[in-house]
Amino acid sequence: MTYQQFIQSKQAKTVQVGFEPEDLNRHLFPFQKEIVQRACRRGKYAIFADCGLGKTLMQLEWARQVATHTGGKVLILCPLAVAGQTISEGEKFGVYLTRWQEGNADIFITNYESFHKVDLEGVAGVVLDESSILKNYTGKMKRLVMSRCEDIPYKLACTATPAPNDLNEIGNHSEFLDVMDAPDMRMRWFVRDEGMNNYRLKGHAFADFYGWIGSWSSVLRKPSDIGYQDEGYDLPPLHFHDREIETEQREHGMLFNEVAVSATNFNAELRLTKVPRMEAAAEIVNASDEPFIVWVRQNEEAKFILDLIPDAVEVHGGMTPEQKESAFLAFKGGKFRVLVTKTKIAQFGLNFQHCPNQIFASLDFSFEGLYQAIRRSYRFGQNKEVNIYIISTDTMENVTQSINRKQKQFNEMMAGIVTHANETEYTMKAHYEKVETKTDDYHLVNADCVDAIQYLEDDSVDLSVFSPPFSTLFTYSDNIRDMGNCVSNEEFFEQTMYLLRDLYRVMKPGRLVCVHSKDLARYKNSSGYTGLYDFTGDYHRAMEEVGFKYHSKVTIWTDPVLEMQRTKTQRLLYKQLRKDSSYTGIGLPEYVTIFKKWEGAEEDWEPITNKTRENFPLDTWQKWASPVWMDIQRTDVLNDWRGAKDAKDEKHICPLQLGVIERCIGLWSNPGELVFTPFAGIGSEVYQAVKMHRRGLGFELKPSYYEMAKKNCAAVLKERDQIALF
Repeated sequence: MTYQQFIQSKQAKTVQVGFEPEDLNRHLFPFQKEIVQRACRRGKYAIFADCGLGKTLMQLEWARQVATHTGGKVLILCPLAVAGQTISEGEKFGVYLTRWQEGNADIFITNYESFHKVDLEGVAGVVLDESSILKNYTGKMKRLVMSRCEDIPYKLACTATPAPNDLNEIGNHSEFLDVMDAPDMRMRWFVRDEGMNNYRLKGHAFADFYGWIGSWSSVLRKPSDIGYQDEGYDLPPLHFHDREIETEQREHGMLFNEVAVSATNFNAELRLTKVPRMEAAAEIVNASDEPFIVWVRQNEEAKFILDLIPDAVEVHGGMTPEQKESAFLAFKGGKFRVLVTKTKIAQFGLNFQHCPNQIFASLDFSFEGLYQAIRRSYRFGQNKEVNIYIISTDTMENVTQSINRKQKQFNEMMAGIVTHANETEYTMKAHYEKVETKTDDYHLVNADCVDAIQYLEDDSVDLSVFSPPFSTLFTYSDNIRDMGNCVSNEEFFEQTMYLLRDLYRVMKPGRLVCVHSKDLARYKNSSGYTGLYDFTGDYHRAMEEVGFKYHSKVTIWTDPVLEMQRTKTQRLLYKQLRKDSSYTGIGLPEYVTIFKKWEGAEEDWEPITNKTRENFPLDTWQKWASPVWMDIQRTDVLNDWRGAKDAKDEKHICPLQLGVIERCIGLWSNPGELVFTPFAGIGSEVYQAVKMHRRGLGFELKPSYYEMAKKNCAAVLKERDQIALF
């Protein structure tokens, strides 16, 4: 394909595989009808709608439409104890369904725990009710759902919270719905934080990422988020009551006055503070005659508080699904006043609007657990003011701080999703305005390098030095033309080949190209294994594929201690070496691989003859000829980002040091010759070429980088000319 066709193919697209629904359920509100229509037309869809907006009715109607359209069956998977509630809702709205073991209805339902038993013969559609429940299961459960549903043509995922404080979990939904694999999503829009084994959204990927979500989902906190009236969807006041218990100083357990529990000592601290926390919870409950839910974390807490609250009933993990469901329905029906349970048992799917009071007697670090648990009571349709009591101790201040921080992140995330995600069509930016600056000493072009190189004459470049984008490791801009904006290594090299074929054309015969690179780490949560990717080797093979010949290679030494401190990689941790050294690796060096355009008659090649004993002493040659450069200063880079870095830019992963560029130019070019880089960035290669009395040529796609490159080149030219005067 042409390069322009390739750029168009890079746009992340979702394919409609559905149908036009007919005779929609009369009980649907207008905004619900639109969502069901979108879901049916798309065929594979997600509904991220807040509690009380009618996800149950929407998924039931979607299931009915799919069953009618295909003549097949539709399976609804739900959390424990939700099946009976959903069947009752279906009867109310005229949609008939049964449990999977009871009869032969077109729509049947079961809980996730029983999914492995269900025969999927004839199933044309599947619904994941409370689909965010998947993030609380092991990888085994996720793989079971993904693999067993892989060939089902129609899929619907429904949840109130699309991973509130961990956007990376959107990948589970995307993968389930066959939109994009989770690793590809991470590569495209996320960056791995230094020192953390997780990912966060790239700064400039905000609108594009949410726009992509909107192409396969509806996201709303209230009907007006998708353009409808909010009448009837006003929630009553929500009141938080914080009660912090002072603890006695103790020598054992927590340190004196320590307020920062960790995941390691959190359960121990809960045991040490059990009595005052449970007594505080019981005091609140016993002072009222209204219904309460008391959320605990440990079995010992539940046993203790049951003795303090006479009319409390516990639902615990040792009960069968049927026993749990029966108890939840009894609580909902008012047969007992106080429910004691854990968030992991009852945070999803259940509707306890009759209960406006909740106590979190054992707050933990999980914001989603807190959010979902509160939504059992605080949901559209709730008529009473809701009271949430948070009981903590002075040793758990960082837990509440973490929850508050995640609440803020969640609010920002939902605002961003609502703003961008309900645009059902989106495209990444592909346009740019070509701008250039040309002097006798340097020529800078703000453009796509693949487009710009077309204007260079054959056999016109004396030396090329560059550090290419390291595949999908780092994205420099929000433009789809950015080679870092690729979903896979394969797509990256497909785009790279458009450049390299012309790079071979424009290089003079017999002259050299110096490519700076490093191998890339792979992590289990994104690649399925921990190890390395031979990026340097793949780029080497790409260069040879277009005609270049392998000339030589130098290794640039890097400090493994600094790498360990920066990345906290398991591969370099001393404690890992002592624990199990099979996971221990070696620090990652950088490389400069040199390639030659071996073409034409050698006697016609222009020689590089500028070396003398005076300007290039023997000891310099002996040092530079070493296959390992040990003395490259890591901080010797153009690092003034004030004019180049946008507010949402990410930190540059691996800038090319000026000392490396200096050696390449000094070894393999004559004064006055043309030094070219297709990835100019803020101008390092052109800057060094001008400094060393060569002519520099650089292409750069990102406007702010281009502007900074102009300033750097103008500054070094002024500095060079001033030195010449003296």
